[in-house]
Order: sequence, then C-alpha cells, then structure tokens
Amino acid sequence: MTYETPKTYETIEVTPLTPLLGGEISGIDLTKPLSNRQVDDLHRAFADRSVIFFRDQHLDFEHHKTLARYFGGIHIAPSTAPWQAPGHPEITIIHADKDSKYVAGEDWHSDMSCDPEPPLGSILYLHTVPEPGGDTVFSSMYAAYDALSERMKAHLEGLTAVHDAVVGFGGITPEGMKLPRSSHPVIRTHPVTGKKAIYVNRGFTTHIEGIPRAESNALLSYLYDHVQRPEFQCRFHWRPHSIAFWDNRSLQHSAIWDYFPETRSGYRVQISGDRPF
Repeated sequence: MTYETPKTYETIEVTPLTPLLGGEISGIDLTKPLSNRQVDDLHRAFADRSVIFFRDQHLDFEHHKTLARYFGGIHIAPSTAPWQAPGHPEITIIHADKDSKYVAGEDWHSDMSCDPEPPLGSILYLHTVPEPGGDTVFSSMYAAYDALSERMKAHLEGLTAVHDAVVGFGGITPEGMKLPRSSHPVIRTHPVTGKKAIYVNRGFTTHIEGIPRAESNALLSYLYDHVQRPEFQCRFHWRPHSIAFWDNRSLQHSAIWDYFPETRSGYRVQISGDRPF
C-alpha cells in the first residue's frame, strides 16, 4: 500500500519542522472529544510527518489514554512496570531531576523494539520542562534507508536481528524480573505507508542473526552511526504542557540530558503495534 501525502487538512493546521519530518499541530483541543474528521486528519498527519507535536494541551490521564485509543489499543510494556503510574498501568512516568543517576532514552532507539509486537507509537506529555535544554531529537529511518547504497540495501534485505530489553533495562529493573527478547527484520516495511525503514537501534539490538558476530558488530556499528546523520533529523524544543507523538516504526529518537540538575517530568502512553515485517 502506498500512502499519498495529503495536500491539505480540513480540521487542523500542520507546520513542518523540516521538509522531511515533524509537524506542529494547531487548531485542536485534545481535552475535548474529537470528531471523526479530526481523527482522520491526525492519522494522515501522523503518517505524513512521522512525528507530530502539540502545544498548550493540559492533559490528565484520561485525556492522554483517549488520544492513544484514537490510534489503537494501549501497549503496556512489561519492562516499564516499575515506572507505571499508581492505578494507571497504561501510563509510564517519565521524570528526571537533581537526584537522577540516568534518564530514559539517551541512546538512539525505537521504543520497546525488544517486545514481540513493539508499540506502533508513543505519546509523551511533559508538564514540567527545563529552560533551556531537554530537547528530543528524531531521525527518519525512511531517509536513513533511502540513503543506503543499493548494494547495502540488498545485503541487509532478509536479515534479522535480536532486540533484548536487558540492553536498555537490565541494570535498572528489579532483580529477577523477566525481560522480553525478540527477533525482527533489519529492514522493515511500514504497514501504512509501504515504505522501507532501518529497524536496528543502539538502545535494544544485540546482534544480527546468522552471520559471524564480528561481521554483525561491524554492520550494526555502521548503521548506528548512519542513522544519526543530521540531515535525517528534526529537533523538538519542549515547553510546559507540550506533546510529542512519534511513530516507532519509522523513527528513532534520543532524549538529550543536558539540563542537570533541572527537572523534566511528564507521562507517556504507548499504542499497540504488530510484529514487524
């Protein structure tokens, strides 16, 4: 299936962050029920821009979950159990302050790629942010794939890689907690746009299967460096009560921890996806 980029939207305005990806959405209030046309426009903007942003949206937990459900079921990752909001397992608390020894998401990654069916997307709402600092950077895995040589594309096609939650969570989850480990294609096809994207990441991938470990290490090292090229990226500067909603199937992202000892705090909901192909 080929996705055609819409020329206009009926109920929202979309301001691109770069020609390639990212769009800031205006003309919508996410604390109110959305019409079918508004939901359709959001779906189209999400497919077109890969990551969409909202300003001045004062969400409570129910608003946050409702927004996610316009796009599918809610993905509750077992690895994030220690950070779930009390009484709301769908909500993950994202918080860093002067006492933090680490922050979530510094390494480039696609969220929970270790799960058998990784989340389609993630919706992060921050109510408290540092000024300045604390930006999130997103990189298009479509663009990263397209920039590969035809010879490299052919070499990677059909390969699979192991994604293990121990890489990202092994040192910070309770001892004895069982963490997911899955195998996914190195090059995946987006189920909506039909585009191909690189699907290995430093945050979770351990090795490419079926080839010598030294060859796997060399290929992964090249791909990890490749996907970080600035021309594939957009950068979002947070303000209080902003939202970033990104597509884990077509992007990687990195949360920059350049604001210590200031506080950055909010909540994340993830949307159920399917097995990469």
